[in-house]
Amino acid sequence: VQLVESGGGMVSPGGSLTLSCVTSGFNFKDYVIGWFRQAPGKEREGVACVSNVDGRIDYVDSVKGRFSITSDHNTNTVTLQMNNLKPEDTATYYCSADPGDYIGAYYFYYGMDHYGKGTLVTVSS
Repeated sequence: VQLVESGGGMVSPGGSLTLSCVTSGFNFKDYVIGWFRQAPGKEREGVACVSNVDGRIDYVDSVKGRFSITSDHNTNTVTLQMNNLKPEDTATYYCSADPGDYIGAYYFYYGMDHYGKGTLVTVSS
């Protein structure tokens, strides 16, 4: 399983960023793909996930209405569109993958089997 993130950077509060995760090495349509983040000194937090099995999408409450996750079965890529970014969104964002098919709350609590190396998002004025 390979997960390669891109798209991080620095943005002002209220700005937008798009993160991409290019996947390979597994059967994309059988996996749940997600995004987690970890800020310095804080625990890892689940942000969003999408099931390629049944299309279910889940978000952590703090990003609902601002972030949008999409899955492209043609390119095996998952994108996280982040709008109205806030300083508290500052973190390293990790793409993740799991062969199960649980709801988002399960993954946000227990994590997933595989993670990429991460991409840094900084929201600051």
